[in-house]
Amino acid sequence: MLVTSVREAIRAVLAGTVEYESALDALTVRPAAEVDPELVAARDEACARLWRGGWQPAELHRVVARRGRPHQAALVTDAVAAHLRRFPRATVDGRWLAQADTLDARVWWRGDTTYVEELAARWRLDRVAVLDLVLGLLTILAAVPPIEVLVPPPGAAAAPAGGSGADGSARIDARLLDRVRALLAKAESTNFPAEAEAYTAKAQELVTRHSLDEALLAARGGDAMPVVPYARRIGVDHPYEREKASLLDAVAQANRCHTVSSPELAFSTVFGFDTDIDAVDLLYTSLLVQAHRAMARAEPPGGKAGRRRLKAFRQSFLVAFAVRIDERLTDAAQLALAQATGGGDGNGLSDPADLLPVLASRDEQIRETMRRVFPHTVRARASRVDSREGWESGRQAADRAALPTGTPSARHSTD
Repeated sequence: MLVTSVREAIRAVLAGTVEYESALDALTVRPAAEVDPELVAARDEACARLWRGGWQPAELHRVVARRGRPHQAALVTDAVAAHLRRFPRATVDGRWLAQADTLDARVWWRGDTTYVEELAARWRLDRVAVLDLVLGLLTILAAVPPIEVLVPPPGAAAAPAGGSGADGSARIDARLLDRVRALLAKAESTNFPAEAEAYTAKAQELVTRHSLDEALLAARGGDAMPVVPYARRIGVDHPYEREKASLLDAVAQANRCHTVSSPELAFSTVFGFDTDIDAVDLLYTSLLVQAHRAMARAEPPGGKAGRRRLKAFRQSFLVAFAVRIDERLTDAAQLALAQATGGGDGNGLSDPADLLPVLASRDEQIRETMRRVFPHTVRARASRVDSREGWESGRQAADRAALPTGTPSARHSTD
């Protein structure tokens, strides 16, 4: 096939009508002034298509890092910065901006026409290596499917006012989040299980009381805008994605949320109200840190001979950890609800007659949102347990893990 332009060469390799190496060779012999702007424009167009197709900055960065090379994930960060230049910051959704800031997406290059040249100097690579990275990124992006739009991309909608979500849903107060993060940081750093449990229990108490107050306030019409179920994608990185997704699901259900796992895209979608999803995100991250730390202390020596044993141990450890965490949360759920309502004795947050119907109604709204976004789901296969020592160590670590003494409501089935 005769390719007469750079754009045609790019389209041909993405369509599979020209071999990758042949296309790369053709691009390397053309003048940089012809090739570089077309490659950068193709990257920006591909990313813009995916922003419109539901992808958020951190999510696309994660999936490219998973499927490609670190430099290609950095190219996505630059695409975020280039895209944001087109819009006044005040008109971009705060969640989109927060992810861009976390990635440190900023325009560091001096000019668009010299971007590829500046990349080569920045990364100390030759020009052919940079062209290979950009063209390889385009093949990765071409294979990424559209997903549900959870956060409006720049230019799609006006940014929400205040700290609310784009749908008007409430978020945990920033000062409360700082207190919760500080407590969880202490729980992760201490070597004394009793201290860790006390710190995490206090963190859960803070988010639980805030969540229940917010639910009752919304039910009584105290919000200026309606509070509706929302969804957030939380990254679940390899290895042992299935086991990590199970742990996330246990934490989500304890906080009145539901999850749908998309392992091929390296995330789970958590459905719930923003206040509760904030708690899930924080607590899951903390528990994952605790699990990895405990696993590192308990695992057998690796090495070539013990590699299979080590892998079986780690997988079994995480399975047991997630199962035991689930059991503990399930046992604590009814107790937490009784503590929240005080059994009607005036010591709780509210009378059960006020709180229980509100929680039931919110759960049905969450389920309806989940059915709308994912009308067809299948149950994931259970993980295998091939290491008894890993299973026992995982359960022991889960028993020692810093968990809340109670959770806001009874566990919900994912059926």
